[in-house]
Amino acid sequence: MTSLSIKSEQISNEFAQDLHRTLTTWQPINPQQGALKQEYAEFVQSHGGAAIDRHAGPEHVTASSFVFTPDLGQVLLCFHRKGQFWVQLGGHIDPEDTTAAVAATREATEESGLTGLELLSEEPIDLNRHGLANAFGACKVHWDLGYGFLANREDNIVVSPESEDVAWWPVDQLPKQTPHDFPERLALAVAELKHRLTK
Repeated sequence: MTSLSIKSEQISNEFAQDLHRTLTTWQPINPQQGALKQEYAEFVQSHGGAAIDRHAGPEHVTASSFVFTPDLGQVLLCFHRKGQFWVQLGGHIDPEDTTAAVAATREATEESGLTGLELLSEEPIDLNRHGLANAFGACKVHWDLGYGFLANREDNIVVSPESEDVAWWPVDQLPKQTPHDFPERLALAVAELKHRLTK
């Protein structure tokens, strides 16, 4: 093993340890999210750095971004090219990402072009473990961590190659082409965020 690969493995393991600490200390307001949080913590603890490496196996942690207007009335969604649905921004964790929140920030910036994103917390506001269609290749299950952000609706948006479109939508008037559980997930994420902002 080269010194570079050893260093990379050390960084991945430190990332996993930090994520495990975050998961074990976070107290989500939704009981189902709380139960899922325990499964996430166990997955990260048992897999270590491999839990965040997309090349280490078909199941791995990803990071996504729920980007809202400051009043939390609108959310920024992308029309995913592979999935063919409207969903929050996000994707795989890259080797240079030091935390899942950093990965979520990078993904949101890459997929929207927005540079003034405000990360609201180092703790996630949404956990969503989901299986993937064959269009996603070797990836079979994503253990996604969703983070909350604020952005200025007037800032210029740039559509990335991974999406067909990026647009703002009222949180209570979402487009029809979203995953079946997305409206409920979004409502829970908003509730989690409001709870955190009033603490």
